[in-house]
Amino acid sequence: MASWPLCDDLLYLLFPHLEKVLVEQVSRVDGTVWISARTPADVALACPDCRVVSRRVHSRYRRKVADTAVGGQPVVIELSVRRLFCDAPDCCRRTFAEQVEGLTIRYARYTPCLLEVLRAVGLALAGRAGARLTAVMAAVVSRVTLLSLVMALPDPVLPTPRVLGVDDFAFRRRQVYGTVLIDCLTRKPVDLLPNRQGETFAAWLSTHPGVKVICRDRAEAYGQAATAGAPAAIQVADRWHLWHNLAQAVERCVRQHQRCLREPNASASDLPSPATQMRLTGQIVASADPEGRYADRTRDQHAAVQTLREQGYSLRATAHHLGITVRRVRQLAHAATWQDLVTDRWQGRYHLLDPYKEYLHHRWQEGCTNLVRLHAEITERGYLGSYNSLCAYFRRFRQVKGRAPAQPVPPSAREITAWLTRHPDSLTDIDKQRLKVVLTRCPELHAVSGHVRSFAGMLTDLAADRLQGWLAAVLADDLPGLHSFVYGIQRDLPAVTAGLSLPWSSAAVEGQVNRIKTLKRQMFGRAGFLLLRKRVLLA
Repeated sequence: MASWPLCDDLLYLLFPHLEKVLVEQVSRVDGTVWISARTPADVALACPDCRVVSRRVHSRYRRKVADTAVGGQPVVIELSVRRLFCDAPDCCRRTFAEQVEGLTIRYARYTPCLLEVLRAVGLALAGRAGARLTAVMAAVVSRVTLLSLVMALPDPVLPTPRVLGVDDFAFRRRQVYGTVLIDCLTRKPVDLLPNRQGETFAAWLSTHPGVKVICRDRAEAYGQAATAGAPAAIQVADRWHLWHNLAQAVERCVRQHQRCLREPNASASDLPSPATQMRLTGQIVASADPEGRYADRTRDQHAAVQTLREQGYSLRATAHHLGITVRRVRQLAHAATWQDLVTDRWQGRYHLLDPYKEYLHHRWQEGCTNLVRLHAEITERGYLGSYNSLCAYFRRFRQVKGRAPAQPVPPSAREITAWLTRHPDSLTDIDKQRLKVVLTRCPELHAVSGHVRSFAGMLTDLAADRLQGWLAAVLADDLPGLHSFVYGIQRDLPAVTAGLSLPWSSAAVEGQVNRIKTLKRQMFGRAGFLLLRKRVLLA
C-alpha cells in the first residue's frame, strides 16, 4: 500500500467531480487507486420528496463508487456521506441520504462519468465484445451489466419526420421481418417496428401525424398502410426498386426467347467430332497418344519401372523405391508399352453400361448430348447404374486428342439481362458485340432493349411525363414478360409517377438496413427486438 501527500490543484485537475467533497487520502492497493473522501458537515440538503431543507444529521455511512481509470489503473472512491432527518410533518419520508452532484447517483456503484463510458461501450459493442473492451479500459464489468445499462436508457424523443422512409429488414431471413422508419431529411432512424404488417405501420402513422411524404418500395402492404394511416401524404415509389423490378421482367423475357441465343449454324449432328464418333463405335485412334494426368503418370512410372528392373531390382524393391504398390509394379513391368496400359484400362471389364452402349452410341450420333436425358432413357430400359458412371464413360471420349473444337457456349439469360440493364458505357467491347449479335438474331429482345433504355432515361431525367407513352409502347409489343411489370405500375401509378418526378428515394433507408445487419451479426444474430431497437435509435 502506498499513499501520497495531497496536492489540491493536481487532484482536482484529474478529478474535477471531487470539488464538492473533502479528499482525505489517495492510496494505491494491489494496482487500484483508492480515494478516501467525505462530504462537508455544514451543508444543508433538501428532501427529495418535499424539498424541505434539513441540517439535522441522522448518521453517516461509507459507499464505494467506481470511477474512470487513471494511468491504466482502476479508481475507486470511498465516500463518507450523511443521512439526514426530514422534519416536515406532512412528508412520508423520515430520513434521506445525500447525493453529490456529478459524483453519485442513487443506488449506483459507478460515477456518472464512468456510466456514460459504459453506456457508450454497450451501445457500440453490446454485451460480450463490450465486456472485453472494458477489461482493457480497467473498468471491468460483465456483459449483463452492459446490456442492463443500455436497456435502462430512455428512448429518444424525436419529432415526426416530414419525409418518412420505410422498408423491412430481416430478424431471420425468409422467416421473421421487422420494419425500420427513417427521417429522409436527417437520414436518422425514427423507430423500429416488430413486424412488417400493414396494420402496425398504419397504427404508427395514425399516432404520428404530420408526415407529408412517404418513400417506400413496391410492397402492397406498405402502400395500403400509408393510405390508411396518412391519406394526405404523398407516396413515392423508390427508383432502385423500380429498376430492380424491371430487371426481373427483362430476365423473364430473355428466358422466354432462349432459343434465339444458340448459334443458328450449330446443328445437333455437328456436335460430336469425328474422333469422338470413332471412339463411340468402338474404333481406336492409333495415331493419337492418350492424354491426361493418368496417361502422364503411367508413362513416367513405366519408364522408371523398366529402368529399375534392368538394374536388377525385384518387384518389391521397385515398389518401395517408387512408393507404389507391388501390384502396380507388376502391371507396369509386364506391359510392353505404356500406351497399352492406358488404352486397355477399360478393356476386359464388364460394366453395367455394356448392354446399353450400342443404344447410347446411336443416340449420341443423332445429336443427343444431354447426359441427364440419356440416363433417364436407359434407366427406363433397365439400367441399374448411377448417373456418375454414365458421365465417366462419356468423359474419356471428350478427352481424345485431335477432337473438333467445341462450339461456343451461348450467353446465359442472366448475362444478357445484365447487358441490357447496365449502362452501355460500362460494357466491354466483347460484351457489346455479343449483345449486338443476340439482338440482331431476336427482334423481341431488340424491342426489350429499346424499352429498357427509354425507362432508364425516365429514371435519370425524372421525366414522369413520358411514363404513359412508355406504358402504351410496351403493351403494343408482344412481350408478356414486360406486360406484368406494366400492370404492376398501373396498379401503383401515383407512387410511381411521384418517384419519377420527386427527388426523394429510399437510399437512406437501405443504408440503415445494412447498419442493422451489421448490428445483428455483431450480436451473433441473438439480439431481441428491444435491444436491437435501443442500439439502432441511440447509437
